[in-house]
Amino acid sequence: MLKQNEIVQLDAGRLEELFVQLGESCAEDVVCRALEELAARLSSTERCYREMRFEDMRKAARSLIAISEQIGMQKLADVARDVTTCIDIDDGTALAATLARLLRVGEGSLSEIWDLQDITI
Repeated sequence: MLKQNEIVQLDAGRLEELFVQLGESCAEDVVCRALEELAARLSSTERCYREMRFEDMRKAARSLIAISEQIGMQKLADVARDVTTCIDIDDGTALAATLARLLRVGEGSLSEIWDLQDITI
C-alpha cells in the first residue's frame, strides 16, 4: 500500500503577527477557536463528499481557506482552494484525490500547530 505523507509548514510570521496584534491571551483564544473550527470544517467537508452534497462541500472548503490563512496554514488553504476548483470543474476523480490530500494536510497542520503551542506555552 502506498503511504502518503504530507510535509506541512506553518507560517510562524503570521502567528507572530496575531500575537503582536492581539496580545498573547487573545491570540491563543483565536488560535484555539480556529483549530476547533478547522477540525469541524474538515469533518464537514468529508461528510458532504460522502453524501454527495457538493455545494455544501464547496462552502465548507471555502471556509477552510479563510480560517487557515488567518492562522498561517497556507498549505491547507491552498489545498482547500484546489478542492473547490475540482468541484467547480466537476472532476470527480481529481476531487477524490484532492480531498484525500486535504484531509492529510489538515491532520498534519493541526498536529503541527498543537506541537508548536506545546513548545511555546
